[in-house]
Amino acid sequence: MGDDLSGLTIKDLQGLENRLEMSLRSIRLKKDEFMTNEIQKLSHQGSLIHQENIALYKKLNRIYQQNMELEKKVNGSEGTSDADKSSVTRSVVPINLEINPPQEEKMDSEPGDSNLCVLKLH
Repeated sequence: MGDDLSGLTIKDLQGLENRLEMSLRSIRLKKDEFMTNEIQKLSHQGSLIHQENIALYKKLNRIYQQNMELEKKVNGSEGTSDADKSSVTRSVVPINLEINPPQEEKMDSEPGDSNLCVLKLH
């Protein structure tokens, strides 16, 4: 690869070195720009997923609250007749829910996000 360089003068070699350094600098700048754009894109996707996670947590919490209210209504009506009791069917599926504080993220969070929790299903 370097065999063709043996006939070049010092000035020619310095010029070739400068062109190589400029080409390498240009390649590094393009790579840095690509990586920066990719990081921004992934950060935006992560933010969207985080927002979706918050919305799903809120939806799950609303459903949980509705289920608790329905269970209170069903349990409160247990004094009714046997015919009424037989018309009420329950589907008992054990669900263990655990609320954990959100894990700290490296990116900036919204000002109102500090009170959010993560809900884990077991």
